[in-house]
Amino acid sequence: MSKLGNLGARLHRGEISYDFVGKRNNWYSISFLITITAIVGLVVNGLNLGIEFQGGAVFTTPNNMSVSVAQAKEYAHTASGQEAIVQKLGNGSLRIQIAGIDTSKSDQIKNTLAKDLKIDSNKLAADLVGPSWGEQIANKAWEGLGIFMVLVVIYLAIAFEWRMAVAALVALIHDITITTGIYALVGFEVTPGTVIGLLTILGYSLYDTVVVFDSLKEQTKDITKQTRWTYADIANKSINGTLVRSINTTVVALLPVAGLLFIGGGFLGAGTLNDISLSLFVGLAAGAYSSIFIATPLVADLKEREPQMKALRKRVLAKRAQAAAEESAATDGVARDESPDDTAPALAGRRVPSMARGRGRRRAPRKHR
Repeated sequence: MSKLGNLGARLHRGEISYDFVGKRNNWYSISFLITITAIVGLVVNGLNLGIEFQGGAVFTTPNNMSVSVAQAKEYAHTASGQEAIVQKLGNGSLRIQIAGIDTSKSDQIKNTLAKDLKIDSNKLAADLVGPSWGEQIANKAWEGLGIFMVLVVIYLAIAFEWRMAVAALVALIHDITITTGIYALVGFEVTPGTVIGLLTILGYSLYDTVVVFDSLKEQTKDITKQTRWTYADIANKSINGTLVRSINTTVVALLPVAGLLFIGGGFLGAGTLNDISLSLFVGLAAGAYSSIFIATPLVADLKEREPQMKALRKRVLAKRAQAAAEESAATDGVARDESPDDTAPALAGRRVPSMARGRGRRRAPRKHR
């Protein structure tokens, strides 16, 4: 943990960093593929809506039933003519949910089901939901989600700016699409608890996004008065500065949710926990991802389209190019100063006569006749 803390401190001080914004096209591509997969799952499989949204009946048996879940499914299908969702509760009772049936036929289905289960029909509890009431609940859920989105955009536009509001909205739509797509792919039932989970993870996703946006807003107050950093550079610094914090809060939030989903819903068989735990688990992970890889890089893309930011980018790049040229010239000068005499290479390839050869061969004196 101390190493992770040291890493967070170094990231916050800018000693090390990862280029999240520079590689934003990679993150956009990954998110696009995941979103397309989620949409295909929604189109092909659709959502397994609970009776609260499409109407139906829930029958609960007495405790310690000896009938298996598979047998109860078969009995419910025979009585209603439709597929049923059967869950075994902790006290040994069975929860038999049949969606999309007419409430006028509920008594007949109840009597047939009680006969097959070999229990008194009075001991078989029945909760009925009419289709019109279920449709009303579904419409109210969509209205609540839409109002939530509008309020979020208005708040972020006032507190920060409209570009950050747009980026946050895109990140929220990204998180909702992925979460609902996972529900369609795995076939978990969508209940009011699922809607509560969705609203919860949207708030959590906004929390991570607002933390980065607040840091970005603080660091870009007088950005046009300097020529050292572009807007994308400061956006990347903001992500790195809050990265370890986002990871820590996400992991801490995911641990209890993972316990609900994998231990409570999977190992212990408490299927009623799946509707809310899956939305929380997938949504928390998607929200942490979108706040780092989608929202802030998208803000940088939108901001750098402004004329002021374009001019700033040109000045920063020009200054960096000038500094690189001066450094290269200084390096070349040092290299020339430290090199040997320039005449040495020229003389190295020539045959230099030796001392004896320079004096020439001594000749004997000529005799005069």
